[in-house]
This record gives sequence, C-alpha cells and structure tokens, in this order.
Amino acid sequence: MKTLIKGGRVVDPANKIDALMDILVEDSKISKVAKNIQGAADKIIDASGKIVLPGLVDMHVHLREPGREDKETICSGSKAALAGGVTSVLAMPNTSPAIDSKENIKIIKTAIQKSAKANCFICAAITKGRLGEELSDFASLKKEGAIALSDDGSSVDKDALMLEAFKQAKKEDILVICHSEDKKLAAGGVVNLGFTSTRLGLRGISTESEYKRVERDIRLAKETGARVHIAHVSCQESLEIIARAKKNKVRVTCESAPHYFTFNEEAVLGYDPNFKMNPPLRSKEDMLAIRKGLADGLIDVIASDHAPHTENEKDIEFERAECGVIGLETELAAAITELIGNNLLDWSKLVLKMSLNPSRILGLNKGTLSVGADADIIVVDPEREWVVKKENFYSKSKNSSFIGRSLKGFVEYTLCQGKVHKWNS
Repeated sequence: MKTLIKGGRVVDPANKIDALMDILVEDSKISKVAKNIQGAADKIIDASGKIVLPGLVDMHVHLREPGREDKETICSGSKAALAGGVTSVLAMPNTSPAIDSKENIKIIKTAIQKSAKANCFICAAITKGRLGEELSDFASLKKEGAIALSDDGSSVDKDALMLEAFKQAKKEDILVICHSEDKKLAAGGVVNLGFTSTRLGLRGISTESEYKRVERDIRLAKETGARVHIAHVSCQESLEIIARAKKNKVRVTCESAPHYFTFNEEAVLGYDPNFKMNPPLRSKEDMLAIRKGLADGLIDVIASDHAPHTENEKDIEFERAECGVIGLETELAAAITELIGNNLLDWSKLVLKMSLNPSRILGLNKGTLSVGADADIIVVDPEREWVVKKENFYSKSKNSSFIGRSLKGFVEYTLCQGKVHKWNS
C-alpha cells in the first residue's frame, strides 16, 4: 500500500526541514521525502495549503483501562488521540488494578494489542498500589515493557522511599515522572489559593504545595544521578526551581498542559467543574510564566494530562467534583491558537514540544519524518477554525475545559503506522 502526501509544508525539526515537499509512505514506513515525487500511489492526499507534521507524542494520558472503562477505554482513548493528531500515548498507571507488577502490565498489554488504534506505551507505578509504602520491582516492570515510572495522581511522600526509588531507577536506566504535590500543604483544597478562592469561599491550594515537592524531587534526582520528569507544571516558582536545576546540569525535564497556558484561576468564577484540575488553574501571572517557559525552551513538553471522568463525577457541586479534564482532541488546536497565534512558538518549536522532545525523553523512535521511520504523520489545516462541542468528542468522557470555545487548526488526516484516518467534523 502506497500513500503519497503531496504539496504540504513539511515541518520536521529532527531533520531541519521546513519546506513544501511530498512524503511517500509504503505500508507502515516513510520511504521518501522530497519535492515533486512522481509515480503511482494507491492513495494521494492533497496537502497544499496544509502543514504536515510528525504525529504527536503525548506522554501523559489516562486511559482508565483496566478498571474504569465507564470513563475511557484503550479503544476510545486511542481513537480520540488520533482525532487530535496524537499517534503515540504514554498510559499512566493509576488504573484498577494499578500497573505495579509484570502481571498487571500483561493485562494492559493484552488490551492494547486487542483494541488500540494508536501507539500505546506503558508507564508503571513507582510504588505498589500507588500507595507510597513499598517500591514496585523496577527491573521486572522494565523487562515486561514499561518505559517510565510514576505514581501520577499521587506523590511519594516519604523522602527515604523516593530516594531509593531514584537509586533503583538510575540502576535500571528508566525515567521517573513526578506528580509533585505535598498533600499536607494542599490541605484538601479545590482551587488556587488566593483572591479567587477567597471570593468563591472554596478551600485553596497553595503554589507551595507544588514547588516544595518539585524542589525535593529534583534534589533527590540530583543526589542519585537519575532522570526525572516533572509533570503538569502550573506555577512560576516551580519553573524557577527547574531552571536552576537545568543550569546545574541536573537530568531534569518538565511538561505543562494546554489548560495551564490558556486559562487562569478566573475561569473557575462560574463554578464550572470542567475547570477543576490538579494542580489547579493558577494566577494570571503563573499562566504568563508558563507561556514564557514554553517560548524560551525551559518547558520541554506539552502534554494533555487527559483525565476522563463521567458526567456524574463532574456535573456536580464544584467541591465534590473529580479533578481533571480531557485534552487529547484539543491539545494541538489549543497550542496553535494560543502559542503559534500569539507568536510564542513557531511550527518547528511546536513539533519539538509535542512530538520530538517527548519521544527523546521516553527513548522512543518517534517524532521524525525520516526515511525509514514509522509513518506516523498528521496533515493539519492551520487556518480552519472550529468550535469545540461535546457531542463531537470520540472520548467516552466529555469533561473538557474548551467546550464552546473556538480554536484554530484542524487535523484533517492522521496516519498511524501508515494507516490513514480522515476527519471531517
């Protein structure tokens, strides 16, 4: 099967390409990237006026399977990913049971092989049951196929246990992804601590609950020489700590999510639980700091933190509602709208944040349009505006912060391992 993508603006920072070119795909691989490719093809995609990018790699996705298939499944979540231009996802381990043993990895691997539409990679738990009491067996988890470790949704509170986790991770050469949150400092809050929490009469979550734990996690990683990735950075103080660590050659990378560079705490003034997440939306100054961190390269990755919840978990009183929002289908358009649209990133830097950098951090052979690479490619109409509607989501859950919002940039085609998916709505 040959597919020819013709006349698009091909953006591939790994190969320093930003030019009008054609791409020929044969079966599951890229076979040629050049101008004016001639010859017969089974399918021709006219990409004139469009941007052609490597498929996105989202290193922070909750697929909920096994255990909460009412929220999302590997099938529905991976289809949502493809619709958003995401061809590879890292599945977080806060499932039921948690992905904390080789037996439980086998469960999720079987489900992936059976029903995944996109490339699904596995993040295993740092501690057994994600309870923060006893380390998982890192060696067996890696041997069974885990490519990273995290207790995402929770932080490992015990310093000595986290130190040992980093020692073991260094020994096994596996990445540790940290949900950096001191729950004692968070004190059961539901929104950012400040003017908005006071005005709404809701319990606040301090930035200190995040940045103090970021500081600890980086200190322990530095002590052991392990690789650490800080998830969902939301505040300026965390960025300052990460900047110092990078300057001191600590092996640290970090990510933020579209909701943190698009919205701030004022979005919760209407008590809409679709703006409730953990960490919470912070101040306007923090939002601008996230934007600056993306623009100047301090933040390595944009990830969705796709967190599906059912309506009866979200469409209730703000304090009782679950934390988290879906994001696979809106993350690229949000980045195009807010970052490219405001001249904070160009297309090449966007690919770095959303495809190449996460691939490199995770050790995946993804994020490029090199000849011989997997044919994971997206064709994007950069000018097409569309309104986010819950009835159009492929995700089983509809808890999006972007519902009703007009976004720019629409994924018209997604190729995953050479298989072509066309999107119309």
